[in-house]
Amino acid sequence: QVQLVESGGSLVQPGGSLRLSCEVGGNISNIYAMGWYRQAPGKEREFVARATLGGYTTFGDSVKGRFTISRDYGRNVCYLQLNNLKPEDTAVYYCNIGVVPIESGPIDYDYWGQGTQVTVSS
Repeated sequence: QVQLVESGGSLVQPGGSLRLSCEVGGNISNIYAMGWYRQAPGKEREFVARATLGGYTTFGDSVKGRFTISRDYGRNVCYLQLNNLKPEDTAVYYCNIGVVPIESGPIDYDYWGQGTQVTVSS
């Protein structure tokens, strides 16, 4: 059973910072990508950031230059550093991983955490 557990969400003032963590537990190997999505009330789930093997990172347009992502490969932990937070960053943030299948096939991105709430408000 694979489990993704997020932590670090909180209430923060505009301009503040937070660090979210996602720890992957269970019997899993071959994690190709670790990343984050977010969903605000009444809106679609939105891509935030992803880090793949080899250290490649991508970011959603709305967070470029403010958020960074990093991975601890040995511990299967992913971090999302949120800086210069804005009220529009308020959302539930979900961890997502991409796993290379044992047999040939596309990377499986159907692994999700339960989410952690980030609220940006004065």
